[in-house]
Amino acid sequence: MRILLLVNESASSVTARTRVLIQAALAEHHEVELAMTSRRGHASRLARGAASTGTDLVAVLGGDGTLNEAANGLAGTDCVLAPLPGGSTNVFARTIGLDDDPLNATRQTIGAISDNSIQSVGLGEVAGRYFLFHCGNGFDAAVVRQVERRPGVKRYASHPLFLWAGVDTWLRHYDRSRPRMKVVHPLATIDDSYLTIVLNTNPYTYLGSRPLSLAPSATLSNGLSVVALRTMSFQTMLGLLKDLFEGKPLENCDAVHVANDLSELSIVGHSPFPYQLDGDYLGEVNQLDFSWRPDTLRLVIPT
Repeated sequence: MRILLLVNESASSVTARTRVLIQAALAEHHEVELAMTSRRGHASRLARGAASTGTDLVAVLGGDGTLNEAANGLAGTDCVLAPLPGGSTNVFARTIGLDDDPLNATRQTIGAISDNSIQSVGLGEVAGRYFLFHCGNGFDAAVVRQVERRPGVKRYASHPLFLWAGVDTWLRHYDRSRPRMKVVHPLATIDDSYLTIVLNTNPYTYLGSRPLSLAPSATLSNGLSVVALRTMSFQTMLGLLKDLFEGKPLENCDAVHVANDLSELSIVGHSPFPYQLDGDYLGEVNQLDFSWRPDTLRLVIPT
């Protein structure tokens, strides 16, 4: 099998030693070419180029942002994506069952390739771009924006940084005085969302080793899930965080709207709102229209 090993050297868990060991392990069984990303969007172009020249598989050693770019380059092609955890959280790699250690994950991947454990999976699509696990809108994206302003800290202390950014954004960087957006889908219209998460998989993220589950029904084989918070009062948020840490699934109530297995939905801002895709902050928009695209990406699934 022809493999492109795509590496983001600036990712939190990537070292020269790790890259060399992973390349050597893959090369014991396959023909391997190495490529390094150097700027935003580069992984997408490298993956697309590999698919167009007959490469069978692209293994991505990097964080969720690099993985998202590679998935966008490979979506709709026969070339297979193999995630290898190299970032600080590695949400998608862990979601599909990979070990968080990149060398252990490489061994799992080699075994899965040998077993031909490859599936065509569905992706979410919004604003001309696919996403693997979620799109955060409103407060969630504002937190990611604060984190991305401190890349040096993120590399070495990502989870404490996210916690600090969440508190700082709550206190100083997000308008909680009014609803920010309307959520529209075939099952309901919600006019008063402060924070909306659209999920292609579950969990939403990990805090250390703990998964934070918002929508257990969100999988790679069915439609999108949406979770909209209709209040951001301190008491409500504290209760929701307690439920998340205890592993309790969110349910529809006055404070939260949940819907699953959606093929399409829209978010319409009452004013411009920030959004992020698979952990990458992408700016502010007035409206986003989502679709679920089944069987869009060929993916190595660890056995």
